[in-house]
Amino acid sequence: MKTILFLLAFLFSSTAFSQTSDQLQVEQLIQNSFDEIFSNYQAEKLTDFYTEDFLLLEQGEVWDMAIIRDYLAKAKSNPNPPTRINRFEFIKTVVEGDRAWVAYHNYATISRDGQVLRELYWLESATAIRTERGWRLDMLHSTRVEK
Repeated sequence: MKTILFLLAFLFSSTAFSQTSDQLQVEQLIQNSFDEIFSNYQAEKLTDFYTEDFLLLEQGEVWDMAIIRDYLAKAKSNPNPPTRINRFEFIKTVVEGDRAWVAYHNYATISRDGQVLRELYWLESATAIRTERGWRLDMLHSTRVEK
């Protein structure tokens, strides 16, 4: 009986893991993209996280890859850039085949020399596709939430 229960528990846990593996990868894609792109200003890593036709709908503006590259170049040229720490609370992540969507709260703490300059909060959603190189975001929609 113990063996049967152990096998059932193992099967359930491995099935649950396989169902959430893609979800975790998509959520990690969100975290890593913000850390590398909007905290570290690594324009050369854009295609590690985004498709070439990626669109960011940012507070009523449409940002394509050219606009994002320009933003990163300006941010990187700042001789004393602030530090940005990102934190996410995922609301829901759905994976259906090679497509995924995710809704989440995005929090950023902006500081310089250890002093917090501001804290920001957005409600966001994103879509991703599975490519030969792994999951890539193809759209992100961001709405700032006032505290």
